[in-house]
Amino acid sequence: MDGLRVETSPGCAITLPFNQFAFAESTIDDKEQRLKILFATHEILIEGHNLRRIEIAMQKRELSFVAKVSTNYQPLVNQGQPVILKIIDTETKGAEKRTQNN
Repeated sequence: MDGLRVETSPGCAITLPFNQFAFAESTIDDKEQRLKILFATHEILIEGHNLRRIEIAMQKRELSFVAKVSTNYQPLVNQGQPVILKIIDTETKGAEKRTQNN
């Protein structure tokens, strides 16, 4: 399956198929960046730095895995490289309705 594997915490991950990818939206508040990736059944919210590369890779369907960078490794990330500080996975309302109807 071609999709995006999202590790929301160590040992907990979900894989979302690219054919359910709807759009990606980025916002910047001061130095904090947010990237929302919307699928048919889930909304993934990523917070961090230099997330533009992740957004472009997702739009090209070249991104296969995202995970939060451990606080131990954050100082080792090269300047300009994406750094994911937080990932929030939310099931969309449409997915809840489909689950209730099935």
